[in-house]
Amino acid sequence: MAGHGEKKQRRQELAIAALIAEATILAAAAKAKVGERTLRRWLTEDAAFVKAYRKARRAVFEESIALAQRAATGVVGTLLEVATRGAKDSDRVRAGKVLLDHGGKGVELLDLETRLADLEAARAEWPKGEDS
Repeated sequence: MAGHGEKKQRRQELAIAALIAEATILAAAAKAKVGERTLRRWLTEDAAFVKAYRKARRAVFEESIALAQRAATGVVGTLLEVATRGAKDSDRVRAGKVLLDHGGKGVELLDLETRLADLEAARAEWPKGEDS
């Protein structure tokens, strides 16, 4: 019965969209027009549904990160402006601290990325059977 499976898949797609958009499972169930118990069962017992839901949540999160990254240049520019020309000393100090803190964290992350890449390259060169 191919039609039934397609209907369930469509209902689950609507439920995933509703879970992302709504604050509660109850509200998501109402929006998707499925029972709350059904939605909770899908979330606990349906591995394919959970996998699709996680994939959708990750896509939304990645989109949010991309938006933040696009805004970063403007934000840093604003922080630089406040750090150098802010009306109050406290504003300049706070903006300078944020710039230094985030700049330092960025350097740490780049260093970790480099170290991880070096370790992965070294691991790839190990002869088979010597990794335990």
